[in-house]
Amino acid sequence: MVLKISLLFSLLFAAFLLIISCNAANANERKVRIVYMGEHPKGQVSAATTHHTILKAILGSDSSAKESLIYSYRSFNGFAAKLTDEDVEKLSGIWPEHESFNDVGLGAPPSKWKGTCQGVNFTCNNKIIGARYYKSENYYEGTNSPRDYMGHGTHTSSTAAGNRIVGASYYGVANGTARGGVPGARIAMYKVCWFLGCSSADILAAFDDAISDGVDIISVSIGAFWPIPYDEDAIAIGAFHAMKHGILTSNSAGNDGPSPYSVSNYAPWTLTVAASTIDRKFVARAVLGNGQVLTGLSINSFDLHGKSFPLIWGGDAANYSAGGSQDYSKYCITGYLNSYKVEGKIVFCEVLWYGTGVREANGAGIIMADDHITDFAFNFALPATQISTSDGEKVLEYIQATENPTATILLGETWTDYMAPYVVSFSSRGPNPISPDILKPDLTAPGVDILAAWSPVASASVDPDDPRSVDYNIVSGTSMSCPHASGAAAYVKAAHPDWSPAAIKSALMTTATVLDPKKHVDLEFAYGSGQINPTQAIKPGLVYDANETDYINFLCKQGYNTTTLRLITGDKSSVCGSTSPGPAWDLNYPSFSLAVVDGQPIYGLFTRTVTNVGSPNATYNVRVSSQPGFTISVEPTTLSFSNVGDKKSFTVKVTGPKIAQQLITSGAIIWTDSDHKYVVRSPVVVYNVLPTPYIDYSIPQKKQTNFQGSSVYHKKNGILGRD
Repeated sequence: MVLKISLLFSLLFAAFLLIISCNAANANERKVRIVYMGEHPKGQVSAATTHHTILKAILGSDSSAKESLIYSYRSFNGFAAKLTDEDVEKLSGIWPEHESFNDVGLGAPPSKWKGTCQGVNFTCNNKIIGARYYKSENYYEGTNSPRDYMGHGTHTSSTAAGNRIVGASYYGVANGTARGGVPGARIAMYKVCWFLGCSSADILAAFDDAISDGVDIISVSIGAFWPIPYDEDAIAIGAFHAMKHGILTSNSAGNDGPSPYSVSNYAPWTLTVAASTIDRKFVARAVLGNGQVLTGLSINSFDLHGKSFPLIWGGDAANYSAGGSQDYSKYCITGYLNSYKVEGKIVFCEVLWYGTGVREANGAGIIMADDHITDFAFNFALPATQISTSDGEKVLEYIQATENPTATILLGETWTDYMAPYVVSFSSRGPNPISPDILKPDLTAPGVDILAAWSPVASASVDPDDPRSVDYNIVSGTSMSCPHASGAAAYVKAAHPDWSPAAIKSALMTTATVLDPKKHVDLEFAYGSGQINPTQAIKPGLVYDANETDYINFLCKQGYNTTTLRLITGDKSSVCGSTSPGPAWDLNYPSFSLAVVDGQPIYGLFTRTVTNVGSPNATYNVRVSSQPGFTISVEPTTLSFSNVGDKKSFTVKVTGPKIAQQLITSGAIIWTDSDHKYVVRSPVVVYNVLPTPYIDYSIPQKKQTNFQGSSVYHKKNGILGRD
């Protein structure tokens, strides 16, 4: 079965494309064409570089691109070039021409597929079978196309379902075979994000189209900036309707960790994915003229061949003409460095930064000292490494004590990370900010230093004006972990096409690999049920199933009334009746979360039902683990099944003394069959909350319509870091 992974909501940036033929001739003759692309997208590489890269992709070589290009316009985004009609057709065309999306060996899309390839500048094939864009807001980018000019959408879609490509690397770094989670799957792209954000109206329209088009899995690598009630959350509402049609939505957990209550996309009918590390890390060493070797984090693709350069502290190179001072230049902020002093030198900077300031001042490299980020790496547009602040003090001491200090930066290395896997610092944490008795995130997947396909006209590094072009890039974020889980969900869907979204989600959660709690002070609030294990997920033994009615009952207990409920369900027959607000203990969820109000005793009574999807005749016995301070009891302790599809119910009681200001503590419920063929594990967490944890959704809440991408590729609070 060839499964279609269909919706990848992604930060795809593009530009309006209008092609004007300046003279008439036959189709095979190169004619002067004006390619008008609207305004220059903010943060894109230089216009000339972009135009050259586009022509190189069409014509196949640098020399042909240079020969073809006549003008590269500066006041608007466009160029003039000599192109044939066939060349123009290629200029239409995620980045669909990428080898990760080649359709060799794939037949026509499944007969149920109803989607389309929309907009100029984009061509589908039997791999990318659909593409749409949405632009209800007056975003300044002029492009009416699903094409990716920033790399994010290409990266996430290839992670989920890209082809197997041998010899993929980032300038030789991380060389190997790149492949998506399900290389045989089809992809449809739904572009809802632009530079200024993602409109709720566009998100809902994309969900609507994706459901009608016939998708199987929806992968959403975007999220809101702060908690939003379900009836105002476009992703939650869209995912609810997808669930009604048998489609699971996989979401990024967000990049605002390790702060508590920072997780986004927390609706129980979706799969919320945190980001964990892989077993390698990228480092680059700086060697000072006095022989000191300092190791830092960096995906450094530049080889200086051991050559030493003069070393200068940014604080000694202030651009006073631009109003700068030592207080600015020591951080190497763009525009505040004196190029006369920096040119040809390696610059020591006291913060992690894009590197644009040093590059624009013609520096030879950059050594940055920063302790904010210690568990993932960035790539830069010049030789660079990020060392610790304590090592930074050594660099500054050397500079100040030496008349002619020098340094070099060595080519990046790949080291084995023996601590992996663990949840990375930027990955957003629970508790669930809206529904305290639903554990979020649900699980974690690789999202750190991930090599995947990239748009050739996008910046090759964190420097938005990096002039280089790459076909693969190494990026970190829950945007990267989400498509890993989406691919795993597609793998389960292919094995069990009749399973509901809740059953697929349950299979992924109850078979997840348990992460080491000693590496995570926030335990399940960091990793949920654990790290995805796709090979185990196709044979979970038991699943916790749920349907629309179950989620409606959940929403009613969350404080929704009939009016606000219908904003989510879109169904006039949906009613809450006389249901009173209360805990979500009866929702058939694959994990257990008990939010205890400060000063109250630990008490929770949960009801669950499991469906047998393993052996026809099977008996499961329960094993319980808990920490000192609370007790877990299960009744009954044995579940016997006669057939596949049989359902059995049980209750879980969690009890303990009064607690206040207690950090998360956890245990687990584990069902194992008599042959030990199936192990079905569900975490149980207990933690304190302030009084009145439930929200009355009959009262209008603050509206929020803007969403963000979930790749760690932006700056916050003056440093390069998480969204």
